[in-house]
Amino acid sequence: MLSNAPIPTVINQNLFGLSTSATVTINEKSKLLEQQGKKVFKLGFGQSPFPVPDLVVNALKKHAHEKDYLAVRGLPALREAISNFVNHRKGIRSTPDEVLIGPGSKELMFLLQLSYYGEIVIPAPSWVSYAPQAQIIGRSVTRVGTRISNGLLLMPDELEAICAADPERPRLVILNYPANPTGTTYDQQTLMTMAEVARHYKVIVLSDEIYSELDHKGAHTSIAQFYPEGTIISGGLSKWCGAGGWRLGFFVFPNGLKRLMQAMTICASETFTSTSAPIQYAAVSAFLETPEIEEYLGLVRRSLAVVGSYMRVRLQQAKVEIPQPQGGFYLFPDFGHYRDVLHRRGIATDRDFCRALLDEAGVALLPGSDFGCRESTFSTRLSYVDFNGREVLEACRALPAGREPGDDFVETHCPKIAEATTVLCQWLAGL
Repeated sequence: MLSNAPIPTVINQNLFGLSTSATVTINEKSKLLEQQGKKVFKLGFGQSPFPVPDLVVNALKKHAHEKDYLAVRGLPALREAISNFVNHRKGIRSTPDEVLIGPGSKELMFLLQLSYYGEIVIPAPSWVSYAPQAQIIGRSVTRVGTRISNGLLLMPDELEAICAADPERPRLVILNYPANPTGTTYDQQTLMTMAEVARHYKVIVLSDEIYSELDHKGAHTSIAQFYPEGTIISGGLSKWCGAGGWRLGFFVFPNGLKRLMQAMTICASETFTSTSAPIQYAAVSAFLETPEIEEYLGLVRRSLAVVGSYMRVRLQQAKVEIPQPQGGFYLFPDFGHYRDVLHRRGIATDRDFCRALLDEAGVALLPGSDFGCRESTFSTRLSYVDFNGREVLEACRALPAGREPGDDFVETHCPKIAEATTVLCQWLAGL
């Protein structure tokens, strides 16, 4: 006899309280509002607006026929190209045997937290997925409050205080710089001091350098230079190469953490098996440091630097507190100046703030609480990529030699960014 009784479904309790990734959710909601005929300024979703370089696209076309499973750790030619790339760019000495390829660095981070048993240390704010991944797996997470005077970055003295309280506890600290969500990065001296703390307490550092090639001055420094024995470097194609949907990331391990790499490889073999073959073959061309790639990166950096500065200056004039963006394509505005007037309107949290801003002005931001901040702080993440990246690259390329893009460049070639800034400032003025 058939039964209409529901089938019992027991969900992993670690998933309780979690929802779909905030960055994915805001992108979907913005698209829905646009489909309803509403004008939306999409400053919530952090996806590179720039096209994948033609060199890399053509390589993908050439290798579209590749259909075989590749080695779990990745295509040997790609691992060699990445090893050479990070050695040159980051001043370390790795080998292809120390590189692990995955379907996006996000998946590799999840497998790292699954493979490593220890406390996870992250700053607040930090990228939206570090803590949820740890919660899913059942790892302990320590969030460290940061100061705007330090660019909202985790500082060496803060890591020292955590480690000194329980010196023998195994720890994985995740550093992301240039940072999502703040756009700030570390100077060399701070990284050297951080390395001394990590070495003293034998902390494993996951150095998430997915935005390293988007340092606005092209002057990124990796902590792996100063703490090579304990640093895992994370990177990929999504941000600097404009290829988020290609889903290709990598980890570079130090020789002393090969056991951890082997554990992750085992997990990879039982989960994703191997990363897409055509994508891996095509990615080799992205890491060979050709003149085409160098020109592309130079144009991207110049474009992002001027757009970030344009928005920051105008929002500061509207009494919004924002650290100086130094890389990537994010700002982390704090609207605390408007706290009293927001409260009088019944807007008590950063989520209320973002909801009202989207509904009333069509400006989509993410609340800072999605990144680990308190809801009452009225902090948000702003992603300044709502422009046509191909057109912006061509306009930047066409500038006379020696001329840097300025405000007129943004207003001409990034009109939605300019309009979004005006609309946001006007909405604040009308509160």
